Amino acid sequence: MNEGDPKIIVALDFPDAAPAWSLIDRLEPGSCRMKIGKEMFTRLGPRFVEEVIARGFDVFLDLKYHDIPNTVAAACDAAADLGVWMMNLHASGGRRMMETAMQRLAGRSHRPLLIAVTILTSLSQEELNEIGFPGTPEENVQRLAGLARESGLDGVVCSPREAARLRQAMGQEFLLVTPGVRPASASLDDQKRVMTPGDAVRAGASYLVVGRPITAADDPPAALRSIAAECAASG
Repeated sequence: MNEGDPKIIVALDFPDAAPAWSLIDRLEPGSCRMKIGKEMFTRLGPRFVEEVIARGFDVFLDLKYHDIPNTVAAACDAAADLGVWMMNLHASGGRRMMETAMQRLAGRSHRPLLIAVTILTSLSQEELNEIGFPGTPEENVQRLAGLARESGLDGVVCSPREAARLRQAMGQEFLLVTPGVRPASASLDDQKRVMTPGDAVRAGASYLVVGRPITAADDPPAALRSIAAECAASG
């Protein structure tokens, strides 16, 4: 794990601003990055993103864009104007959508990272079949990750259980951002395909998205330090 490039992305999934700021106030910017998703962005808007960045934290804007190519490209451009470090879109939106978004960002002097969502980690095999995706979650992840790489994206969001296979197939430079990471003692909550932080790093994960094991901990800074130490020992 490289100093100056924190691998843990803390998921700010709260119902309002107060608990989010309470957590942010207890964490050091150099110790982690922050993920802002649909709930907080919808409630608090772009200003909240800018305020978190102003506190010194890199922000992964997790809005999972999926629309016609020009609309997604314009949304990515707007997110880049906020100063985010990373953003994502759905690989299932197709090659043209991904390529158009990447082309829109390419001319920036400080281009944010653009990654693709493959298969949501909450989806079981049965649920995947229900929505019409043939094959296993792993097969679908592999196919969509390959499409994202061919479209010029920086990486993908994937389950840590798919990380080893993707790392071997996609090479060392392709980013693998893994939610579904839980210390061995933590609850699984609504995640189906999970792995411990150390195992995820050993499998090839680039960055780990961690929510409740840190945000709901009695001592979030201590929980973050413990997970970071496990990652550092495994990297």
